[in-house]
Amino acid sequence: MAIEMEQFYDIFFEESLEGLDVMEQSLLSMNSGSETDLEIINNIFRAAHSIKGGSGTFGFTEVAEFTHVLETLLDEARDGKYTLTEESIELLLRSCDCLRNMIFALQAKESIDTEQSKELIEAFNKILDEENGGGGSAPSAELASESNASAEDDGLKNWQIVFVPEPEVLQTGNEPLRLFKELAALGELSCKAHFDKLPSCEELIADECYLSWTLELKNSDASEEEILEVFDWVIDECKLEVKAVSGETEQDVEREVESKSAEVHEEKEIPNAKEEPKQAPKPVAAKPAAPKSGGNENAGSAASASASSIRVGIDKVDNLFNLVGELVITQSMLSELGNNFDMTKLEKLSSGLEQLLQNTKEMQESVMRIRMLPISFAFNRFPRMIRDLSVKIGKKVELIIQGESTELDKTVMEKISDPLVHLVRNAIDHGIETAEERLEKGKPETGHIRLDAYHQGGNIVIEVGDDGKGLNKDAIFNKAVEKGLIERDVQLTEPEIFDLIFQPGFSTAQQVSDISGRGVGMDVVKRNIKSLGGRILIESKIDVGTTIKVHLPLTLAILDGQLVRVGEEVYVVPLLAIVESLQIKSELVNRVSGDILLYRLREDNVPIIRIYEEFGIEADNVDIDNALLVVVEGDGQKVGLLVDELLAQQQVVIKSLESNYKRVDGVSGATILGDGSVSMIIDIPGLISYSSKRSRKRSHVKAA
Repeated sequence: MAIEMEQFYDIFFEESLEGLDVMEQSLLSMNSGSETDLEIINNIFRAAHSIKGGSGTFGFTEVAEFTHVLETLLDEARDGKYTLTEESIELLLRSCDCLRNMIFALQAKESIDTEQSKELIEAFNKILDEENGGGGSAPSAELASESNASAEDDGLKNWQIVFVPEPEVLQTGNEPLRLFKELAALGELSCKAHFDKLPSCEELIADECYLSWTLELKNSDASEEEILEVFDWVIDECKLEVKAVSGETEQDVEREVESKSAEVHEEKEIPNAKEEPKQAPKPVAAKPAAPKSGGNENAGSAASASASSIRVGIDKVDNLFNLVGELVITQSMLSELGNNFDMTKLEKLSSGLEQLLQNTKEMQESVMRIRMLPISFAFNRFPRMIRDLSVKIGKKVELIIQGESTELDKTVMEKISDPLVHLVRNAIDHGIETAEERLEKGKPETGHIRLDAYHQGGNIVIEVGDDGKGLNKDAIFNKAVEKGLIERDVQLTEPEIFDLIFQPGFSTAQQVSDISGRGVGMDVVKRNIKSLGGRILIESKIDVGTTIKVHLPLTLAILDGQLVRVGEEVYVVPLLAIVESLQIKSELVNRVSGDILLYRLREDNVPIIRIYEEFGIEADNVDIDNALLVVVEGDGQKVGLLVDELLAQQQVVIKSLESNYKRVDGVSGATILGDGSVSMIIDIPGLISYSSKRSRKRSHVKAA
């Protein structure tokens, strides 16, 4: 049985992480001491309750026991006996981190570290003891008023329990028999079932419950809370009443059960035989857990990396299914044309091939949409992180999120998550001023961090902005000179100065903090974004703020490219990197030290890279006059690629060169063209770096 249960572990882990996301977001939206947050508390309670139920089912005792304590405090808040304070909200947020660590340990099949959970349990119990005068949780006022006042507190009691489950209770894995066995352990139990809602055989649905019960628990030393605890897993799926036995007649009890049963069945009418039978719930793959921050950033990244499934809307699946049907029809038509083909069928063949092309393109787009997820999965970690960091460093910061429904490929989203974290931490630590500084500048004391995402052409742009102090150009320039990165007399544009903060170890911070440093680690951010085929730009004004724009491809699987021919070889140049293409005019070409050629393009001197030299192939035209130049940009630098011919623009499927062969400088991957030939995809930043190294090496050889 244990082996059979293991197949459901991954679904439980992912749904639990999803529930923790719900809890965390709900807690962050709460105001301590507010009386208008009952629905939010209910959402948090339901998420915790589901995690507790699932962990108990799978035998994850540590998780179930910890969640039970957390759930007790939430239940007190639901009943209005306890008002959540800033302290208890913080405690619940720490509990989310603790539960997340537990889930990660279970995923990795490691033992759970219970030190953190023990500390939190003590803190929860302290709150509960203080709330109830040191005597534990008090019973609900409604049930307490119905209890038998004459019963002796220190003696054995007799309890009457009216249990009317909803019809769907069996579908959630809850069996009344298990509950009754737990009750039997608390005293002498007798059960009476009520069959008044049982339909005829023709109308009966096998996985629905039509019975209700009156239970009597005699000679029991259990408290009301212990009895209610037995029904914890089904408390939201039944009508339940627990009270000490009084002098009620059996007819009174029957009427009460009928009333409770009627309430349940009014909400869920039993279908008659003429209606279609109820379908079983459809299984849906759990969505990947969005990485979290706060005290648990590494764990959040681990969750992202281990996520093995995504939630896909049924409309996307239906669309894909329909396209497969269209492909089958087209294939059948083409096969029929292939039988005894003659020239009279040429028009039909051409039409069929055109239809096949259209179907294939639509299927490609449909499959890509399946991998697309709202970027809210990446953004949702930041409210918690900003809350924790602003408290830690004593700043008032508010997060504004826009464009969270913008969709991005799952793989890109997972890899961009850590760079975004670093950019946001930098903005809080060294972008936003303290409340006092902001007031002195005439700004509101609360600073704002803005996260935005939107589509631009075939790419996505993610903006991380703040309304803080902005970047100081002079300070950046002087620091770069001090570190020997540039000469004092060099002339740089504003974007080029801002780009210096991406140099390894560069920082203008007066003191290094444990949160971030504007520039410290930014080289890693840029390197990670480059590895995704993206680029990063900075806009900043003193005392107005800084906006960092990250441009990314929507997917890493398909690339919009320009095919170029050099000799007999065809290469793919990423369309995103191309600035323009032109015919070279010899009078605009200048030769500088070594063998470097520069082309005067308006205000810029663009180095020319001769692809045939870099890759060691024969070209049709080695004469620079009237040759074709493709001007591209990478790492903030423009270069011109010398090619023989411009071919078509098309989308190409990227194949990894490293996994199939080995790493090649200046090449990011390969693709298979329509004629079956293999074409290399040029890595523009890599080619620029490779060409520069070769030029320096040639210069050293000549000098020697």
